[in-house]
Amino acid sequence: MTELGSVAWPPAPIRTERLVLRESEARDRAAFIELFASPEVLTYLGGPRSRDELERAVPELPGRRPGLFVIELDGSMIGTTTFDRRDAERPGRVRPDAGEAELGYMFLPEAWGRGYAAEACAAALGWFADALPGEPVVLCTQTANNRSMRLAAKLGFTEVQRFEEWGAEQWFGVWSLATPPPAP
Repeated sequence: MTELGSVAWPPAPIRTERLVLRESEARDRAAFIELFASPEVLTYLGGPRSRDELERAVPELPGRRPGLFVIELDGSMIGTTTFDRRDAERPGRVRPDAGEAELGYMFLPEAWGRGYAAEACAAALGWFADALPGEPVVLCTQTANNRSMRLAAKLGFTEVQRFEEWGAEQWFGVWSLATPPPAP
């Protein structure tokens, strides 16, 4: 997230029952390349990029920016969760001036189906609620992405609207502290 205001970045690592959310490190580069080259991961995100292109483009210290957490399991990166400001030019918003924090996440396919995304995103949302109380968090996903739709519901996101973007129907929801995420 390019604008965290007075929030210090990076925060101390966040530990859950099984995971660590932390700032990226040079040792994560191969996993970043794997994420962005994976047809499974990028099915609903514009498609994979070639490994050759990624080898040239991904810096030695990838993903080091405010709002991006690396998700670590047993010492290895399995995914990321991010908070970015939603572009006011895109459809979907909950405030007139837009710019809400948008939750994003990507996990390597071998980490799917084990509850890691729910655990990591719940921890990230908890951190966000403490760091920026009262700030809305939104999530947008293709309605065809069943896994992401289930995760949004599990995390407590409520549908605001649906719209067409990038040639597909999009689901847009907002997270409320009235429906806190499951404990990590």
